[in-house]
Amino acid sequence: MPGRILLVDDAPVNLKVLTSFLGHDGHRLFTASNGPEALDLARRESPDLILLDIMMPGKDGFAVCSELKADAVTAEIPVVFLTALSETGDKVKGLSLGAVDYITKPFEKGEVLARVNTHLRLHELMRSLRRMNRELEENQRLLKEDLHAAADIQRALLPRPGLALPGVSLAWRFEPCATVGGDIFNALVLDEHSLGFFILDVSGHGVPSAMVTVSAAQSLSPVAGIVTRPPASITRRAVRPATVLAELDHEYPFERFERYFTISYLVLDVSSGMLRFSSAGHPPPLLVGRDGSLQELSEGGPIIGVGFGPGAFEEGERKLERGERVFLYTDGIPEYENAEGRVLGAARFREVLREGSALDLEASCAQVTRAVREFGGSSSPRDDLSLFAFEYTGPG
Repeated sequence: MPGRILLVDDAPVNLKVLTSFLGHDGHRLFTASNGPEALDLARRESPDLILLDIMMPGKDGFAVCSELKADAVTAEIPVVFLTALSETGDKVKGLSLGAVDYITKPFEKGEVLARVNTHLRLHELMRSLRRMNRELEENQRLLKEDLHAAADIQRALLPRPGLALPGVSLAWRFEPCATVGGDIFNALVLDEHSLGFFILDVSGHGVPSAMVTVSAAQSLSPVAGIVTRPPASITRRAVRPATVLAELDHEYPFERFERYFTISYLVLDVSSGMLRFSSAGHPPPLLVGRDGSLQELSEGGPIIGVGFGPGAFEEGERKLERGERVFLYTDGIPEYENAEGRVLGAARFREVLREGSALDLEASCAQVTRAVREFGGSSSPRDDLSLFAFEYTGPG
């Protein structure tokens, strides 16, 4: 393949021989008779290959090669030494300075053409690889930017910082194992008396799961027609949890996204403290009393996406007393695995919740996060970590 080749030798006859060998293959040739001239031409012309004599007066080939490799402009240009020396030490020295090969004098045409063409092809391949690597790095940069933007959108669907709702106080923690995750939770104002709470976990990780997460969260908006009816009316009323789960199961069959999700959905009547709840394959919410007692809110049914129909979900109810708390969470917390392969476990998680019953709600959630981190040590979570809690404070 034709290339731009710089020939460097202090003997005119050697330059003439090399020019005669290479001139018929379409190469563009540059010649230099000393080191400084060679360095100047290399920087100005950016050749594809340099054939460099070792034994030259003043600045020899070793010195020229060292300067070429130290200069970012010329460092990637392959250098082939021209030498009449037979000592292995000189050849090794040249290769250690960054040369890719050597050609011995007197020159043999077949060897010269073979080595030159080989290194021109290799140089072009390396240039292509560097170009593709730059393109890959740029694509990776753009992908990271898109992932961070997606993560910002996902976080925007979580409860707003400082969110205040009548009759309850809120606290939460969210740590996706990737930039974007499959967990989401929020609190909803359903009607003049009712609040809704949900937490869901889409199977898998990354962008596909996050997209389903965002879609499901939008479906749970009070204006979407699933959690309230009529959705656009100022007199809308909250829909019961079991009915909401049946609607989601119908709207999100597995075949639609090839994803399923689990969810806990609860409706609280703030005026009476009556809590209705149902879960679809999700770890059941935990009710923590003021005395540290713990109750599992276990009513529910199968995961969302399997299509068992309206009667598949059971619904529970319980009247909350002031100061009682409900913790919603995903299985990333009890299934958190440390470096030794042990999991935190449901028992330890519940113990931490009991221990935190004397603390305020925010401190209790912080204690859970601290316990998980202390257990896990330096190990990274394999699943998203989500904890969402509310405490019933009673009607205003």
